[in-house]
Amino acid sequence: MLIGRVIGEVVATQKHPSHEARKTLLVQPLNLDDSDRGDAVVALDAVQAGIGDKVLLTTDGYAAFTALGLSQAPVDMAVIGVVDNIDLSVDLGLAPPPPAL
Repeated sequence: MLIGRVIGEVVATQKHPSHEARKTLLVQPLNLDDSDRGDAVVALDAVQAGIGDKVLLTTDGYAAFTALGLSQAPVDMAVIGVVDNIDLSVDLGLAPPPPAL
């Protein structure tokens, strides 16, 4: 999964029948500091996201077509959530403990 920002919509006159009436978005993957992470990708929208929204993007085909309610559709990526907040201050216990005195 990736975090990204919707930067546009894609319009196609020809597409697979399972994609009919589905919104296709152009999403820029982001690092946790909101800087761009690689190139923009195309994903089907499962949550009615809009331009400017920070979103959760699945890059797993099975998760993508399942989130869209499509069975065995040719989908590689889907927007599956709109991100409200990211809190990086939570201690997950991964940092080494402070030195003992």
